[in-house]
Amino acid sequence: MSCLSRDQEVCVMAWGDPQESEVLMGSVNGTVKTFSTDKGIFTATRECGDPSQGRFTGLAVTDSSLITCVESGLLKVWKEGSTDTVEVNVGNGICRMRQNPSQRHHVATGGKENPLKVWDLERPDKPIFTTKNVAHDWLDMRVPVWVRDIGFIPDSDKIVTCTGHHQVRVYDPSTSQRRPVMEAQFGEYPLTALSLPASQGTVVVGNTHGELAILDLRKGLVRGCLKGLAGAVRGLQCHPSLPLVASCGLDRFLRVHSLEDRSLQHKVYLKSRLNCVLLSSRELESSSPDVSGDVEEVKAEEDEVWDTMETVTEKAKKRAAQKGETTVIGADGKKKRKQVKK
Repeated sequence: MSCLSRDQEVCVMAWGDPQESEVLMGSVNGTVKTFSTDKGIFTATRECGDPSQGRFTGLAVTDSSLITCVESGLLKVWKEGSTDTVEVNVGNGICRMRQNPSQRHHVATGGKENPLKVWDLERPDKPIFTTKNVAHDWLDMRVPVWVRDIGFIPDSDKIVTCTGHHQVRVYDPSTSQRRPVMEAQFGEYPLTALSLPASQGTVVVGNTHGELAILDLRKGLVRGCLKGLAGAVRGLQCHPSLPLVASCGLDRFLRVHSLEDRSLQHKVYLKSRLNCVLLSSRELESSSPDVSGDVEEVKAEEDEVWDTMETVTEKAKKRAAQKGETTVIGADGKKKRKQVKK
């Protein structure tokens, strides 16, 4: 049995083909593995990055090419059957690279002190859209830039982002305005992930404190919150056709919530800290909630752990008995240990 090392940690995932028969996984060590969902095995491994350049922040496929992006800002297009690659420097501190589903040769990038940019990979000399930072705050101080995740709103040119300063912003590249056309805030903690539901007009966001919320993209208001998480949200994806959203994070649980009544539909403990989640466009095999069994199993494990633990007082008594000591109460009312002579 082989042990997995930390450099094999999966950072990003993407479907490798339209039939969703292959899953691409980008690891910390710079390799991209292809997993066949039909065969249930890894079918290929490709060296696509240098660990010194940082982790993968995005992974996508267009035509017969693979697109990768790392934290240092090096975006590469790997053409199938060729050793030639197209390299684009999108700037340092990249947190996320996302592909436009309707125009697959368009990608968006953003990060810490690196504003949202949209690139046409057929003409990658310069970005086709670059956002402008918002105006100074009420203290006339510059507002820091920290793009954490990006989403392309379907059937429009608009793009939504979430930031490390708990802001949700909508941009419209079809207009001359480079600042947000809508801005909202959620909570007090950094937002880490977002996803767009099948029903348009809303976005689901998650933060570092395990809070999930549904925001209205027209009015900028919070429509509701999804409960049950206990750790930072790392991965988030809405189902392409069903009113469901899957989330994962540091609490090692995969959860599926309903976007209609915001109830928890499924909950699975996966043993490892989770970084990303990928949903198929197919319908789920089971639509009935399956939470009770998982909760009871976890509760039984917790009870077993507590039952095997000894209380501090018992340990203290055992330690004193082994040393031949006894506890006496002095005239001042304080407890003292006294050596017992045998």
